Amino acid sequence: MSGPDWHIEPRRIRRGAALTLVFASVLATGAATGSWSEDAAEGRNKAALSTRSVSASRDSKDPRDRKTDPADEAAEAAAEAMADGKSGKAAAEDVVSRSGDRWSSVYSQGEYREFEQSLGGAYTGVGLWARREADGRIEVSRVQRGGPADRAGIRAGDKLTAIDHKNVTGRPVTDVVSLLRGDRANTPVTLGLERGTRAWTETLRRARLSTDSVTVTRLRGGAVLIKVAAFTKGSGEAVRNAVRRAPAGAGILLDLRGNSGGLVSEATTASSAILDGGLVATYDVRGKQRALHAQQGGNTTRPVVALVDGGTMSAAELLTGALQDRGRAVVVGSRTFGKGSVQMPSRLPDGSVAELTVGHYRTPSGKTVDGRGITPDLEVDDGAQERAEKVLTGLGPPS
Repeated sequence: MSGPDWHIEPRRIRRGAALTLVFASVLATGAATGSWSEDAAEGRNKAALSTRSVSASRDSKDPRDRKTDPADEAAEAAAEAMADGKSGKAAAEDVVSRSGDRWSSVYSQGEYREFEQSLGGAYTGVGLWARREADGRIEVSRVQRGGPADRAGIRAGDKLTAIDHKNVTGRPVTDVVSLLRGDRANTPVTLGLERGTRAWTETLRRARLSTDSVTVTRLRGGAVLIKVAAFTKGSGEAVRNAVRRAPAGAGILLDLRGNSGGLVSEATTASSAILDGGLVATYDVRGKQRALHAQQGGNTTRPVVALVDGGTMSAAELLTGALQDRGRAVVVGSRTFGKGSVQMPSRLPDGSVAELTVGHYRTPSGKTVDGRGITPDLEVDDGAQERAEKVLTGLGPPS
């Protein structure tokens, strides 16, 4: 992997104990009131510094302004609850909720273990992506081809109202994902769905699914389309291989539409395919600045167009910002989501994990993505890919 490759082991917090921190790979994903994939695109890693996507909230408190460490508070509450024979996870959730930090969540050991496994590009579920809209409704944002949801005729844009007869409207998308998933394939799950005026239920059988995060297509005219659905393990190297194997002189159309994030280390590796070293992004962890750099040796002669939309989030925005700021790609499409916060996982006394906001990342020129998104060089809504292909044909080799 390129650039700094850190691991952050979830901080093991005991009541009254000092906090320790070990750095490692960064995870940037869509979640909460933004978009969350049921698959590895939005997996969590117990050894990861993560960023998660939520809609910008002007009235939410910035956790950096708090004098007390929310991880300390969550751990203290969990320890006290356990001493009283109560749920430590529930107590930590209450602390997080009252903190005003809408970017943070608390996960059970089992939930976090699922997130770990999903980073490998495989998961047990029904093959759909979901996001929470401003009114709290859960919308299906994407359906995996050939998965149980696809075979049942579920489509992007359908509303998910219930899972196993439990209302999911207004619930965090992380909860929705947990309900959709299961420990074993072939277990049933019943979904309540709406499409326009139609309302119905559908019982699906979970399956063990893999995520083909990177697909490569040869376009008419010789250009190569590289679609990155998520930055899961190995996706960065897959992008590098696709660029290496592209015919000499062929342009690259890098499609990041609907990419709601993943491992930042993988996005940085992907940048190394078309950057010859240099800065990819900076970010802060509790006020301390850190940086991500591409490896040297990337192909800087191929013309590149990056295709983005409102579903382009987190690690995908980080990559887009680097390519745009450094003049390495023309960005075409619509404004990206606007996700740039950094969460750190902390292990609580009962084994659950709290992910709490600790900072924000910026593009190489110092622009903040959080709550703003990235404005394309050419803004196009309808027919964005066709326009992107036309732009690509008009680009010569970078000077």
